[in-house]
Amino acid sequence: MSATRPVRKLNAETARKIAAGEVIDRPNAIVRELLDNSVDSGATSITVEINGGGIDKIRIVDNGCGMTKEDLQTCAHPHCTSKIEKDVDLLNLTTLGFRGEALASIAAVSRLSIISAGWKMRASITEDHIIESFAETNGTIVQSEGLFENFPARRQFLKRPASEGLLCKNTFIEKCLPRPDISFRLIMDGVTKLDLPRDVSFTQRFVRAMGYRESDKLFYEIESHSAEGKWKVRIILGEPGVNRSNKKDIFIFVNGRRIQEYSLVQAVEYGGQGFFPNGTYPVAAVFVEIDPQLVDFNIHPAKKEARFSDISSLHHGISSTVRNFYKNHTLQGLASNALSGSKTESHESDATARQKELFEKLFETSASKVEPAVSNTNTYSDAKENKSSGVYRGAYKIPSHETEKTSFSDSFSAPKSSDTKSKLNLFTTKISTGSLGKTTGESQTGEQKFSSPASISRAPQTITQNTNPAEQINSLADAALEEPQEQEAPSDFKFLGCTLGTFLVCEKNGSLYIVDQHAAHERILFNRIMSEKPTKISLIIPYILETENEEENKYLETIKEQLSECGFEIQKNGKNTWDVCTTPDRWKGTEKDLKEAILSKKVEPVEIIRSIAAMTACRAAVMDGHILDDITAAKLAEEALKLKDPHCPHGRPVYTELSREKLFMLVKRT
Repeated sequence: MSATRPVRKLNAETARKIAAGEVIDRPNAIVRELLDNSVDSGATSITVEINGGGIDKIRIVDNGCGMTKEDLQTCAHPHCTSKIEKDVDLLNLTTLGFRGEALASIAAVSRLSIISAGWKMRASITEDHIIESFAETNGTIVQSEGLFENFPARRQFLKRPASEGLLCKNTFIEKCLPRPDISFRLIMDGVTKLDLPRDVSFTQRFVRAMGYRESDKLFYEIESHSAEGKWKVRIILGEPGVNRSNKKDIFIFVNGRRIQEYSLVQAVEYGGQGFFPNGTYPVAAVFVEIDPQLVDFNIHPAKKEARFSDISSLHHGISSTVRNFYKNHTLQGLASNALSGSKTESHESDATARQKELFEKLFETSASKVEPAVSNTNTYSDAKENKSSGVYRGAYKIPSHETEKTSFSDSFSAPKSSDTKSKLNLFTTKISTGSLGKTTGESQTGEQKFSSPASISRAPQTITQNTNPAEQINSLADAALEEPQEQEAPSDFKFLGCTLGTFLVCEKNGSLYIVDQHAAHERILFNRIMSEKPTKISLIIPYILETENEEENKYLETIKEQLSECGFEIQKNGKNTWDVCTTPDRWKGTEKDLKEAILSKKVEPVEIIRSIAAMTACRAAVMDGHILDDITAAKLAEEALKLKDPHCPHGRPVYTELSREKLFMLVKRT
């Protein structure tokens, strides 16, 4: 083969173009690299001008420290940089750029020129750069023209100028989000698209740069840090009403860089679970500042990825902070509505101040606490059971010819009627047999503000026998609420009836309430299950968790007590082997499910139990289309209005409140 195709050394120009392609693949890569340099220069004002989607021209002007004539002579040659000197400097990076590849790569695929300190440099990829005198400037002006003119094979794969321009704009936004102390301006084809002033809050910069239709008053800024001081994080979060149908609006920044890190996006998702219904996700920007020695950015040519020495602590901190915020935001919203309902219009400003004070106290109380991260059990893939020699790791033996597939999310079965009575202390009642409807799925309800009416005492209920499960449903139980209730207060509760096979309509304290029967029953059952300590089931053949490194061993050691409290007794059995001796009575997952949840996804033990409780409650609750008799419906509605957190475990609201004033407004009545 060498006779027909001998090995040759590529000429310098071809080699440079190939190497440049790893860094500069399209115009937005030039914007990314040049903005990194401008930020590193200490600039407080940066302007980006783009023509023809960046293909024709990209010009970046900053007021940073500038460059000397000597800097201009060497800056666009390969591996020339002022950011590092030795390889060990890669372990302590404090700048966005560091490899010395950007300017050389840009010069290889376009016409590059730089103006600074009274000099203008025109780059050459094969010879010395051309240096000529120029008018004195403050900072640096870098310009790239004719991208891929000398590389037609790459130019033909560029998108239309409008599409490339949009990518450049997105890159510009990514660079300006973590630096509200710098003013940024974006000009595209002579039109100013973004003009972002400096010295604003992170929230204001985030909302304005992203161009969200929601007001910045709907976004909040929260902070957290590790106990050892190894990292701190600032998170911008939209309230639950600000949501999206995908995760594209969850941004992760580490030491000023936007990176693609699934586990940290997942941490935000876990933290918001239970507050975002029907498959929606929060809008968030996470800004992490971490010890440079604990993260490595030198693993991707475009620095889009990073490797962490231990990401579990950061993952847990983010998910806990997010969950604490949404929990307190829900309580604050309920308190606000309760206060506004008890005050006249003349005292609205007074009530607002009290609401704000209440929220601040609620947040301060929990901000110092680290709560378990929230797991999204629906993200787990199906896993086959281990049936070596016909043995299923756990308490059962299955014939080797049988095959079975169980997913993590499907492994929590609803209780049987006998289990329901004995373990959940539920009671059942007959439905109207003449109007029994079919279950067609849960009804979708819009996002509303909820009030927190005073509690109503109810006499204990007895359990009745299920003679015909097809005509009976699970209802409520005494003390079904997880949270302590408020003081008893006189109530004018009046049940009005059922409608559309799904909703219960009632009146209380001058407002009309529309209750989702499934969400209400589900939340009450969920609270009941979570208030009970799980029963442990001993496994005949223990699950085996095999760790890959010492970090995973340490992690299991730290959560060992939490696992035990949740029903999972584990003990070390070898260097990298742990035995799981017991599981909660409601757990029906596999060994692989448990390993994936605890070691791969870092799901907190209490959240595994929460997932079991949520799934069990959902399956046991009365469904859409089940018509309730008036007595049962009235009790369900009344209990629903006593819930401290009126959301089902999946985040859907339990009820909607319509005040007299709102109804008057809807019918145009004054």
